[in-house]
Amino acid sequence: MDITIHSSFLPHNDAEAALAFYRDTLGFEVRNDVGYNGLRWITVGPVGQPEVNIVLAPPGVDPGTTDEERRTIEEMMAKGTYASVLLATRDLDATFEKVQAGGTEIVQEPTEQPYGVRDCALRDPSGNMVRIQELR
Repeated sequence: MDITIHSSFLPHNDAEAALAFYRDTLGFEVRNDVGYNGLRWITVGPVGQPEVNIVLAPPGVDPGTTDEERRTIEEMMAKGTYASVLLATRDLDATFEKVQAGGTEIVQEPTEQPYGVRDCALRDPSGNMVRIQELR
C-alpha cells in the first residue's frame, strides 16, 4: 500500500488568531480558507511541502456531537489538553526565537529530552500544544 498523511485537523476558537499564528509566526502558507454558516476552516502547510496540511477547524461541529461534548471540548481547549501537533525544524534555536518574539505562549524552552530528542513546547492561540523537534 502507498498511504500518506494528507491532512490533520486542529481546532480553533478564533480563526484570525489561528491564521496569524500559523501563517505569520510559523511561516506556513494558506492553502484554503472556507466559510460555511458563520464557521471557518483554514488549511495551512509548510512552504515547499504541498502534501502536508493542517486544517484549522471549528471545534465540535461534527454531526452527532452533543452540547455536553462541545462544552467538554471547549474546557479541554482552554486547559490546552485537547489537541496537539508535532513539528520539526533543522534549527530549533532560531525557530524558538522567532515564535517567542511573536508573543507565543511558551510551555517549554528548547530542552534535551531523556528519550533522545531536543524540542520545545508552546501553545497556539486556541490552546493546542505545539511541540517543535530538532531534526538531527
